[in-house]
Amino acid sequence: MCDYSLHNVKTRPAQVGDKLTTRLFGWSTGGFAASEDKSVAVCLSPGTELSFAEEVRKVRSWPWFATTIRHKTAIFRKINENKPTAHHDALEFPDGQIVLLTLLKKASAPLCSSCQRHLSG
Repeated sequence: MCDYSLHNVKTRPAQVGDKLTTRLFGWSTGGFAASEDKSVAVCLSPGTELSFAEEVRKVRSWPWFATTIRHKTAIFRKINENKPTAHHDALEFPDGQIVLLTLLKKASAPLCSSCQRHLSG
């Protein structure tokens, strides 16, 4: 559920209606945190649908790359699963773009719209 690099962080499963924030845990791993306790990483199951209040922004890796993703919905995915020390948590946007969760700007704040369905079955 949570990226391998969050195993030393307190975690909890996501719940429907959770208001999440993105933040860094440690110096290089980004993830979702509970809005009521930013020290707790919130873990999602693959297929979980998220809706954002604003367009999602990602960290600028090169000066000529766009930082705004022009969508307000995404589906949580696991990628790079054959690489044990790579980041696995990612979001897939409606245009097919997949962005690692660790590359999202800290201000991104999704609402978990289908968490319970994916956690319970």
